[in-house]
Amino acid sequence: MKQKTKKSVVKKVKVTGSGKLLRRASGQNHYNSRDTGAQTRAKRVEKGFKLAKEEQNVKKALPYA
Repeated sequence: MKQKTKKSVVKKVKVTGSGKLLRRASGQNHYNSRDTGAQTRAKRVEKGFKLAKEEQNVKKALPYA
């Protein structure tokens, strides 16, 4: 039986060519006008996962990635 992909995870995570997972930086929804220029530029960079266990859980939700 085929496994289903969690569509919510697909929209939040990007899989690189080497298989690493990248996620969007947090705190980007509102109140961004008060941020400094450095904070705004830092939010543009996609980040990895801090804990290996978090990354494993996300990979389980993406069986074909």
